[in-house]
Amino acid sequence: MIGSVAEEATEERRSLLALIEGLSAEQWLAPSLCDGWRVRDVVAHHVGYDVLSGRETVRRMAAGRSHPGGPNGMLIDEMAPLSTDELVEMVRNHLRPTGLTTGFGCRIALLDCMVHQQDIRRPLGLPRTIPAERIRPALNFAVWAPPIRGAVRGRGVRLVADDLDWAFGRGDEVRGPAEAVLLAMAGRPAALSDLRGPGLDRLTRNLGA
Repeated sequence: MIGSVAEEATEERRSLLALIEGLSAEQWLAPSLCDGWRVRDVVAHHVGYDVLSGRETVRRMAAGRSHPGGPNGMLIDEMAPLSTDELVEMVRNHLRPTGLTTGFGCRIALLDCMVHQQDIRRPLGLPRTIPAERIRPALNFAVWAPPIRGAVRGRGVRLVADDLDWAFGRGDEVRGPAEAVLLAMAGRPAALSDLRGPGLDRLTRNLGA
């Protein structure tokens, strides 16, 4: 039975928790798909906004404008003293999204956690199968979500998730697994090797790869 987006976001975080609970010390410090971010930085970023009130989030965004890494970089720097055990505990205590991540009916939390979990898994060689009922709303949101801008990155091509019966856009076709389509819309060039079709060169240029 398909649950609500909030329920799917919670299950996605539960999946992230299961992943990070089993990481070695070396894996926590390994590079992720996010430029310049280690695995621990991705985890800190993902859960860090849940602990902030709305007012604190606004203040963080304003203060982060003067930080070299922006608000996200500022948050990661502030959480740098935390041990990996403490980061795991933060995720465990925030399986149900709160704060900023509950925006758009918890679609922010769902999409952010799904993409960032793959940011961790792909470099570590830890693939998984994402449930169809969970990745479909993430794909739909990624098309227009402001931080992702999937429609912009997919401009001029038709993106087809051939394992999900999902498609978006106009132009030469690019097809492949839903997970790779999602990561491409999120600006991850690492996913391009799992895609194929006459529009792949255009999509590669769109991603600046």
